[in-house]
Amino acid sequence: MEINNIQLKILKTDNDVNLDMALDMLSVIIKNNEAGKRTVFIVPVGPTKQYPMLAAMVNKLNISLKNTWFFNMDEYLIAPDQAIDPNHFLSFKRRMNDEFYSQVRSDLVMPESQRLFPEPGKEKAFDDLLESLGGADVCYGGVGINGHIAFNESAQANDPITAEEFSNLPSRVLPISTETIAINGAAYLRGDIAAMPRWCITTGMKQILSAKRIYLSLGAAWHPGILKRVLFEKPQPQIPATLLKNHGNVLFCTNEEIVKDIGLPE
Repeated sequence: MEINNIQLKILKTDNDVNLDMALDMLSVIIKNNEAGKRTVFIVPVGPTKQYPMLAAMVNKLNISLKNTWFFNMDEYLIAPDQAIDPNHFLSFKRRMNDEFYSQVRSDLVMPESQRLFPEPGKEKAFDDLLESLGGADVCYGGVGINGHIAFNESAQANDPITAEEFSNLPSRVLPISTETIAINGAAYLRGDIAAMPRWCITTGMKQILSAKRIYLSLGAAWHPGILKRVLFEKPQPQIPATLLKNHGNVLFCTNEEIVKDIGLPE
């Protein structure tokens, strides 16, 4: 179904949603390989359960990723100019290596030069490279509890930034919101929010909204609240995901449990 310019795909379970994203990624890669074209994705850490599924299918079907580029959405920083140690268990770079790159056969996986992360002080080079490749074929990801996409944290209620200005924000360093620190600390540090990083670097809303297509999955127990707001409230920087309504080719994939009480039309 379509709601306010967002396609909503509802599957039975969260595992079905993870598999659907993996299959979507695989189908784009296969199609582009057959056409002799490169594949360029913006990809998340959160969700990640699609990656082992994708790796298994790539290996089984002998699908080359040599002409595939992954631009990761974001990364934690321990200071505004310093990324988290890539060996730290919270590091998104480590999780990509553990959950995807190391699981793909060496003769199929893309070279490290095509596994990109935004880095402090090199944000423009990251954005310029993505643009030089024609932008992303698809941006994959999730939605934060405050409606953030990647680490594009929501604007405060009294922030004068307009929806247009927020939509044009480039990749950048910024502090992580208290809401994100709390939900991520609960998920990954058993509630030890004091140990969570306070800074991040993120792919910009401009780069995300420039993708030809956007595919987001929602499967957390708290997703019904923000999904309802994103679907039914006006585009606004205070809920960044609402800005996706202006894109024209956006799919939210979720499960039956998430949508059962949010008031969808019959």
